[in-house]
Amino acid sequence: MATEEKTLEQDLEELLEVETFDPPEDFTSDALVSDEKIYEEAESDFKAFWEQQAEALDWAEKWDTVLDEDDPPFYKWFTGGKLNVAYNCVDRHVEAGNGDRVAFHWHGEEGETRDITYADLHRDVQNKKKKEK
Repeated sequence: MATEEKTLEQDLEELLEVETFDPPEDFTSDALVSDEKIYEEAESDFKAFWEQQAEALDWAEKWDTVLDEDDPPFYKWFTGGKLNVAYNCVDRHVEAGNGDRVAFHWHGEEGETRDITYADLHRDVQNKKKKEK
C-alpha cells in the first residue's frame, strides 16, 4: 500500500510540473470575460459573485437562499428557485431578437455540417409540442 501511495504522490507531483499554455490570442479576444478582476471578485465573496451571475438567467421563481450549507457536504445552490432551462437556452434569445444567431454548429460523422440557429431550435420545439397534442 505504501508503494502505491508513493507512486500516486509521484504522479501528482509530475502533473504539477506539466507546462501550461495560454490560449490563442483570437480565442481570448472573443471571450465574454476579459477582465481578470472577475477572479478576485469571485474569491472575495463567492456567494455574492454567484448570485450576481445567476441574475443573468430568467428565473420562473427566484431563490430564497443562494447557498444552503445546512447539510455538509450536501450543499444546495439557489434553494427555492425554479428555472425553465429550455426557455433560458432558446426562447429568451429569440425574444431578444437573436433568433438568427447560431446556437450551435453541428458536424456529422460523415463530414456533413449544419448551423442551427435559436429560431430553428424554437421552431422545432414548438412543432414537437403541437404534434404531441
